[in-house]
Amino acid sequence: MPRELNVISQPGSSSGGDACTYMWACAICDENETCQKDKEGHSRWLVAKRMERIEYKVLVMSNKGGVGKSTCTTNLAVSLALKGWHVGICDMDIHGPNIPKMVGAEGQKLKISTSGGIIPFQAYNMKIASMSFLLQNSDDPIIWRDAYKYEFINQLLGGVEWQDLNFLLIDLPPGTGNESVTTIDLLGGVSGAVIITTPQEVALLDSRKSVTFCKDSEVPIIGIVENMSGLECPHCHKEVNVFRKGGGEASASDMGVPFLGRIPLDPDVVTQSDAGEPFALFNSDSATAQAYHDIANQVEAFCKKSGSLIKLAPRQQH
Repeated sequence: MPRELNVISQPGSSSGGDACTYMWACAICDENETCQKDKEGHSRWLVAKRMERIEYKVLVMSNKGGVGKSTCTTNLAVSLALKGWHVGICDMDIHGPNIPKMVGAEGQKLKISTSGGIIPFQAYNMKIASMSFLLQNSDDPIIWRDAYKYEFINQLLGGVEWQDLNFLLIDLPPGTGNESVTTIDLLGGVSGAVIITTPQEVALLDSRKSVTFCKDSEVPIIGIVENMSGLECPHCHKEVNVFRKGGGEASASDMGVPFLGRIPLDPDVVTQSDAGEPFALFNSDSATAQAYHDIANQVEAFCKKSGSLIKLAPRQQH
């Protein structure tokens, strides 16, 4: 029977030695403290073994917090899953892991399989791994140095038994710091990046930095999404541009990257996200859900153009 994974062991220092072929991350290995094998080499080998079974790896990023990146990640993933694709979400936001709450999995714990790998949590036909699943208390802060973060990123990408997936959406933390650089380095090949912004000027300035970061990192840019773009007044039903409108499209044009679309500022998205019910699934006929579906279709089309390592048929609909 799988056993529960409660904690992450402190990563040990790397040292020389023979190649390791264990299909689990060093930090949860019983031999971690005494092992003399090449841990850095094993980590990269393990990530490569996991990722070769995933068709498309898509980064969802922003250079500024509070733009709705995790909400967009969840709903884009749901939209792809509704089309029958095998989808996973890797919540790489170590300090603010919100994906589990948005899929009704807050407080759940991950388990280790009989083969030693971490079993991702499953919700709404999606596989999910997050820092949130490893916390004893959801209020506990994560106070880690970069070396510890590196080991955790290794665990999420290489230690988790993702198995065969068509899409793995990776929800990066805000900014262009260590977590983003390490993730891109370990993945090796990224299908593309979706950059989330909001219409106000300060967010647009940050989105431009994300575009430059992707270009410098040789990550294909799928496009920019303008989130929280316009609010329908519940009384007169006229549109109110709370954070302005059109800035995301202008920014995309200036930077020479595609504009994927606008997502309205919809209070129901907040309500259902807090309730653990992805909006794009439970309100699929609404204008806001349609915006998510349209963007997901563009993500799918972009990835298909880039080719793949494996070919998986869509899941059969029941």
